[in-house]
Amino acid sequence: MTLAPWADAFVPVFGLLALGALLKRRLLRDDTVWAGIERLVFWVLLPCLIATGLSTVRFGAVPVLGMAAALWAALAAGTVISVLLARALGLGHGAMTSVLQGGIRFNNLMGFAIGGAIWGLDGITYAAVATGIIVPFVQTAATLAFALGRGGEVRPLELLRRVLLNPLILACLAGFAIGMLGGLPPGLQPAVRNLGQASVALGLLCVGAALSMQGLGDRPGVQAATAVLKLLVMPLITWAFCAALGLGPLPTAIAVLFMALPTAATSYVMARAMGGDAKLMAAITTSEHLLSVATLPVWVWLLVG
Repeated sequence: MTLAPWADAFVPVFGLLALGALLKRRLLRDDTVWAGIERLVFWVLLPCLIATGLSTVRFGAVPVLGMAAALWAALAAGTVISVLLARALGLGHGAMTSVLQGGIRFNNLMGFAIGGAIWGLDGITYAAVATGIIVPFVQTAATLAFALGRGGEVRPLELLRRVLLNPLILACLAGFAIGMLGGLPPGLQPAVRNLGQASVALGLLCVGAALSMQGLGDRPGVQAATAVLKLLVMPLITWAFCAALGLGPLPTAIAVLFMALPTAATSYVMARAMGGDAKLMAAITTSEHLLSVATLPVWVWLLVG
């Protein structure tokens, strides 16, 4: 693989993260500005990217069921390992939810950027499929973990409502529907596509702005163990399941890539809103993104090779 695709894949991703951190500290210091951009990306721009990617999927050519089996099996294993790891480290329930989110959630914006740069439009299509498979599982697992920690009753209908009303899930359903109907009408298709393309740059800037170096000294052993799980163990488990199921090179590459991504920046927001250990979650989010500078290129090199 020549140098250009590597530069196109990783320089924009980590460069935008660094630029977002710089803008937050020098130019756009108001938290409300970033909160507004985050809502725009989460509720409008990223759903447009997912919907347009899925609208071109031909299910006869894409092994959706095989990818779902591999990813859900890996996520189930990761969930169990996260809980056992938290118990082995003697953590309370709040800290356990941070280890869980750090172990199974993912920064899908990085996945779209890297997948598109390395594998082109097919990479973006498979990235949309992977997102549609992963999001329901991690949303359900995280919501259940927080609910059980509060000692409240788990309401299946309420849990189902939260999952189905997630804008990324709605985008997946819309993308499949658009594809079955033959696509969007002329004029609307490029408008939605352009909105989707804006999601990656703006989203990565927001992630960079959300990262903070202040909490990196908080329980470094827990951070290190969670990073090993997320950045090394999870992609390895996923690759093993993909091989066992006989998935082809591209679906395997995208599945492993998405499991090798650092946790989502919104994990901190969820921890703070639902009574988790927000301080530890912020530290895990930052440390995983910093370490992924070294681990992600290695995984992509292995996958391309």
